[in-house]
Order: sequence, then structure tokens, then C-alpha cells
Amino acid sequence: MAFAGLNYWAILIGALAAWAFGAFYYMILSRPWLAAQGKTPEEFQAAQVGPRGAKFYAPFVISFVAEVIMGWMLAGIMLHIGAMTVRGGLISAGFVWFGFVLTTMTVNNAFSMRRPLLTVIDAVHWLGALLIIGAVIGAFAS
Repeated sequence: MAFAGLNYWAILIGALAAWAFGAFYYMILSRPWLAAQGKTPEEFQAAQVGPRGAKFYAPFVISFVAEVIMGWMLAGIMLHIGAMTVRGGLISAGFVWFGFVLTTMTVNNAFSMRRPLLTVIDAVHWLGALLIIGAVIGAFAS
């Protein structure tokens, strides 16, 4: 499906930048993230030994595809409301994150009995990813 006025290069570049941000973010916060899940680094490494090939890379691919879809939808929202600027991208991303991403994650993690720190760590990641995507889309449109 194509929408007139969307810059698909901006969406792709925004998704790539958000994906790279996520890799960097979780490398820095890997220990607190594992602790918030109730796992040790050794337990996590042992769990990674089994999956090989597509099974091992699937979460990374899914993450990138999700960020492309997020970028596409965010660009559509920005275009629809006439906010095709960096500022508009940041504000739209913040509203989308607060209204849909943070709320959904909080409910899911509460019912899964996960530690609140996990919600905080993951929520900050998705806020950063959306802000990056929104800024890139807005910059390409300006």
C-alpha cells in the first residue's frame, strides 16, 4: 500500500537508525535488562546456545520489520495531521509512544508479573526508537 507524500527512504533510514540505537542501548543496559527479567548472563548465554540460523536471528529481523512498520505508520500520522517537520515528528512520536506503546507494555508486563524495571528499560528504548524515526521522517520532509 502506498500513500502519496510519504518518503519511503526516510522511513527506511529512520528504522535503520532506530534499530542501531536499540542495539547500542541494550548492549549498555544488558545486565540491568537481564536482572529485570530475573536471569543471569550465564542463563541467557545458555539459552542462546540452542538456537542457530534463522531461529537465532529472527528477533533481530522482527525488530527491524517492526520499526519499518512503526515508521510507515508514524509517517502516515504525521502526513495526515500536517506535522511533517522534525518538531512535528518528535511530538507525534512522543504522543504515539505515550498513548499506545507505553500503555500496552505496562499492561502486558503487569499481567505477566514482570518487574517494573523491565517496563522502564524497554519503554525508554521504544521512546528513543520512535523519537529517532519521527525526527528522521520530519528532517527528510523539511
